[in-house]
Amino acid sequence: MSTPRKVAIVTGASQGIGAGLVEAYRGLGYAVVANSRNIQPSTDDNVVAVPGHIGDRTVAQRIVHVALERFGRIDTLVNNAGIFIGKPFTEYTVEDFENVMNVNVAGFFHITQLVLPQMLRQRHGHVVQVTTTLVNQPIAGMAAGLASLSKGGLDAVTRGLAIEYAKDGIRVNAVAPGIIRTPMHPPQTHAVLNGLHPMGRMGEVQEIVDAVLYLERAGFVTGESLNVDGGQHAGRW
Repeated sequence: MSTPRKVAIVTGASQGIGAGLVEAYRGLGYAVVANSRNIQPSTDDNVVAVPGHIGDRTVAQRIVHVALERFGRIDTLVNNAGIFIGKPFTEYTVEDFENVMNVNVAGFFHITQLVLPQMLRQRHGHVVQVTTTLVNQPIAGMAAGLASLSKGGLDAVTRGLAIEYAKDGIRVNAVAPGIIRTPMHPPQTHAVLNGLHPMGRMGEVQEIVDAVLYLERAGFVTGESLNVDGGQHAGRW
C-alpha cells in the first residue's frame, strides 16, 4: 500500500524564502498550497496558488479549504509571510503598526488556528514560523521595534504551542534568520548589511530553506527557534 502524499502550506510564497520553500517541499515529494498577495498560478499540478492577504481570515479559510479539497490532508504549515519596517520607534505610524501586526501576527493566528484541527484529526503535523534573530539579539543602530514586537510574539508562541500539542503528534518550531540576501536589498547596501553579521556576510535563501527542512526531518525537535544568522545571536562583536 502506497504512503499518502504529504501536503505543505507555505505563506509569503511568491518570492525569496517562500518561493525557495515551495521548490524545496516539492523536491521532497510534497504537494504545496502556496499563498501570497500577488502569487501567480503554477504550471505544476502539485502546487496550488491561493492569492490574497494572509491577515484576512477568509483568505486563510480558503487556503485550508483548497488544501483539503485538493489533497485531503495538511502535514506542514510554514508561516513565512512577514513585513519588516525599520525606523525609530517614535516614527512608526499607526498604519505601520496595523500593517505589520496584520501580516506578522494576525496572519499567523488565522492560518495556524484553522490548520491545527486537521492536524489534530491526523494526530500528526508540523508548524514552522520564520521569525528574526533580532527577537533575542537587537543590533545597535538597527531600529526594528515592530519586528521585535510582532516576531517576538511568534517566538514565544512557538514554545507555547509546542508544549500544548506535543502529545497530539504536532511539532511547532521556528527559524530565526539574520539578514538574507534577496532582491529587496539593493547591491549598494550589501557591504553594510554584510558587516552586521559576525561571519561578515548576509545569509542566502537556501540556508533558511535548509534550516526549515532540517526541522521538517527532526522528529524529536519541537519548541525550537533555530538561529540562522551568521552568529548574530551569540552576542556583541
